Amino acid sequence: MIQFQQVSKRYRDKTALDNANFHLPRGAMAFLTGHSGAGKSTLLKLIMHMEQPTNGKVIVDQQDLSQLNRHQIAMHRRKIGLVFQNHQLLEDYTVYDNIALPLKVSGYNNRDAGRRVRAALDKVGLLDKERQFPEVLSTGEQQRIGIARAIVNKPRLILADEPTGNLDPKLSAEIMQLFEQFNQVGVSVLIASHDLALIEHMGHAKIQLNRGRLSGAFVGPN
Repeated sequence: MIQFQQVSKRYRDKTALDNANFHLPRGAMAFLTGHSGAGKSTLLKLIMHMEQPTNGKVIVDQQDLSQLNRHQIAMHRRKIGLVFQNHQLLEDYTVYDNIALPLKVSGYNNRDAGRRVRAALDKVGLLDKERQFPEVLSTGEQQRIGIARAIVNKPRLILADEPTGNLDPKLSAEIMQLFEQFNQVGVSVLIASHDLALIEHMGHAKIQLNRGRLSGAFVGPN
């Protein structure tokens, strides 16, 4: 699903990634770990094609991202569900409207969008919250809404950047179980996280970053 082939990313005064090689097989779930500033967010941005490598190739779903035109980049991003630590919900939009945003961008009509939004809400256990606003929800509920928005387009790949960073251990475990459920139906999942105890407990593969260098990368079938 994702391949990095000798990928480096350099900024003026910093090397964010240094000759990185790894392969996330299709349908796999893995954790990306490392200290703050290790390069985790840069790696996720490269997968999204929000950044471009200084050297090497980033291949996602058998596409070399350097070869994509503007339209293809937009289509590539629609295949990926993004989950953030701060969930980035629009406070003046209802839960329903927050989740429906990616569908409106993709041109879905109201009937089809409604079906998808309610299906996503059902998967995260918040079907009764669609008309509420984010400010009245708990932190855990807000993160679930962020996840519902990420999966509403039925992505092939979910990228999550510290999705449990603001949650207590119980809620963190519940959120990770949601990601496992999506993975069990064939969605590839890559999660950047500092929560080493939870990661060890879950038993999935780890990709470790240390000052831009990878270790623990793994290889498997497409």
